[in-house]
Amino acid sequence: MDPERSAGSESGALLEVEGLTVDAGGKPLVQGVGFTVGRGERVGIIGESGSGKTLTALALLGLLGEGLRAAGSARLAGVPFDLLGAGDRELSTVRGRLAGMVFQEPMTALNPVMRTGSQVAEALRLHGPRGERPGRAAARDAAVELLGRLRLPDPARAARAYPHQLSGGQRQRAVLAGALANDPALLICDEPTTALDVTVQKEIVDLITGVSDERGTAVLYISHDLALVASVCHRVLVMHDGEIVESGPVERVLRQPEHPYTQALLSASDLSVPAPRPPAPAEPRTLLRARGLTRRYARPRRGLLGPRTHFTALEGLDLELRAGARVGVVGESGSGKTTLLRLLSGLDRPTSGTVENAAGGDPRSGPGGGLQVVFQDPMGSLDPRMRVRDVIAEPLPDRRSPAAADRVAELLADVGLPAEAAGRYPHQFSGGQRQRIAIARALAPRPSVLLADEPVSALDVSVRAQVLDVLSRVTAERDMALCVVTHDLGVVRYLCDEVVVMREGRVVERGPVERVWEEPAHPYTRQLLEAVPVLR
Repeated sequence: MDPERSAGSESGALLEVEGLTVDAGGKPLVQGVGFTVGRGERVGIIGESGSGKTLTALALLGLLGEGLRAAGSARLAGVPFDLLGAGDRELSTVRGRLAGMVFQEPMTALNPVMRTGSQVAEALRLHGPRGERPGRAAARDAAVELLGRLRLPDPARAARAYPHQLSGGQRQRAVLAGALANDPALLICDEPTTALDVTVQKEIVDLITGVSDERGTAVLYISHDLALVASVCHRVLVMHDGEIVESGPVERVLRQPEHPYTQALLSASDLSVPAPRPPAPAEPRTLLRARGLTRRYARPRRGLLGPRTHFTALEGLDLELRAGARVGVVGESGSGKTTLLRLLSGLDRPTSGTVENAAGGDPRSGPGGGLQVVFQDPMGSLDPRMRVRDVIAEPLPDRRSPAAADRVAELLADVGLPAEAAGRYPHQFSGGQRQRIAIARALAPRPSVLLADEPVSALDVSVRAQVLDVLSRVTAERDMALCVVTHDLGVVRYLCDEVVVMREGRVVERGPVERVWEEPAHPYTRQLLEAVPVLR
């Protein structure tokens, strides 16, 4: 064992943090944070966007952005200096060796022009103990072995692949492999499964807990998902406005919360009671009908004279959206659910089959009132040069009128944003706030059909509940048809009346939400339900 790994602090804790503060130009963002992490212990930090949980983790490894300054004390066993007072050169002996970090978005953590295996091998060669760092060939072999231990199918092929050639779950496994390459004593995970499907999320979480149990690795797990933290961690810290407002064993904090903020988080996390359902119209009008939808994409030829092959993303799907209906489409990445949404919205054309749109509006021809779409990535769907007031008013017929300004203010309030947000630009908001802006824009022209691709996947639990309630309310008030594409079965149960379960481009099960939830008929549906973390 590395002697630095065996050295301990006087208290026996692996990590001791006292009086941690982070400020930006004198404005405190994190205030007086203190906690310990024991060897092999898994500690969760929960809180909403802006609570300071990610800043706390970044400060420990000296990864704060420009203009941010950390103070206080942070001691890691085996490290002779205070982490918060150390320079970049000193901290480089800690990062990747004694402490590893898994970031929320693997595509930003991985070099897009470097093969995946080479990036894991680089971690071994740069951060391994002096005198024990492997050569290039040995590091490549070790990287393939590590990718295999983290259950990447065909690890040798995955090692040769570039990040964009891997799925989201495979990329996150590669990031985890790099973080664990040198057997760190502490693993910091910042929302490592936020964008992943429930089954892939469970696999990643099982990997993290398995490594922790097997190697005695301590884990600092940052998340806004209380159920996930409950399934991973021994203790939990609740952060709000830069401070720890409650801490203790997971079971006690989540079963008997003492602080009002913790109580509010738990209440907002509970989607087991469905949103109020309006009475169904006597004769609901069909607004959107799909018949026999099939979409095939041509694969690149192998060689100049190679045969042309096709990939079937969607095959023979039927779907009908009536006024007031709320339909959830669930499935893993690659199941065809986003392809379905693109075909329904007119953003793509089917290879065969038809889409009959009685709602009006076509995203290809600019803003239209009848049919609107909320996309998964808000930054990609918001014009960075436009102020929020103009973004939201864009679909309105007279976007410069006082009535349009009133409508913008109403929509900002509906999605929980302050009125002054209207004068700011998209880049000045968090990811969750940008998604709320995108939802407000889609609701602006009062559409009769709303198609939503993972509309709340980037949102905190309290904001998620608020936005789901907005969608539920406007659906009821306007007899609007809603089709939600998501991997979050809790969202479907809370919001929708009917669920369509997709796998590999086909519908494997459909029916009323409660029936499918309580009595799933297909093994794949049961697998999805079993993978959902539950607050117990």
